Amino acid sequence: MLTIEIEKKLHGSKGEMKLLVNTTVKQGEFIALMGESGAGKTTLIRVLAGLEKAKGSITVDGVSWDDMPPQKREIGFVFQDYALFEHMSVEENLLFVKKDKLLAQKLLEITELTALKKRNIQTLSGGQKQRVGLCRAMMNKPKLLLMDEPFSALDAAMQTKLQSEIKQLHQTFGTTTIMVSHNISEVYALASRIWIMEQGKIVEDTPSKLLAHKKNRYSVKVLKIASTSNQLTATVSFAEELLEVEVEDGVKVGDTLEITLHPQMI
Repeated sequence: MLTIEIEKKLHGSKGEMKLLVNTTVKQGEFIALMGESGAGKTTLIRVLAGLEKAKGSITVDGVSWDDMPPQKREIGFVFQDYALFEHMSVEENLLFVKKDKLLAQKLLEITELTALKKRNIQTLSGGQKQRVGLCRAMMNKPKLLLMDEPFSALDAAMQTKLQSEIKQLHQTFGTTTIMVSHNISEVYALASRIWIMEQGKIVEDTPSKLLAHKKNRYSVKVLKIASTSNQLTATVSFAEELLEVEVEDGVKVGDTLEITLHPQMI
């Protein structure tokens, strides 16, 4: 059980505000943290990681983290910019955290990186680096996994693949997870609960309720084009599901479409 009772003054998108969080997370939950830029999302997870200070208390399974330095907290952190040791190989990055070759092998198998374990980080694509970052974050079998928009620098196909791998890791290890995201498709695919942050405060909800409240527009990639009779249809991926939508002439594979999804479609 993670218990958060903190407050911290911030300068947000609308001026001075107070980060004020009083909530609990059950062991093994997957929380998506959403909200406008400047609402306090990244600050909250940095406070949980011990990278920033705040008034109040954070306890995990009855143990106080208040004065505990980041390296003592049982966390894994997946950053937007990978934060890997680029002079090391994939495997060396994992073993730097913990000398456990069996665990490293298992993580690399789940993320389909086994064939690249001897490769230098500098030779990898962005998607491969982010998967290495995910594996490294899991090497200590953390009690709390924190992810700050882990998909933001990836293309649509790699986002879908990484979502699947994160889901598999979560199911395998049951790690309590908090992920910052702006993308409802990521949230719907992964999260069991949503924290919507508004001016430093959290409103809780579920993915299905969030979708039911309003129509939602999303950017999706065209994976396939098919023509039948006088109708042109595009296959797109949303939340690890394939959808078919009618499109106009001129749409090509690889194009980005804006679509509106109603709750009954999901």
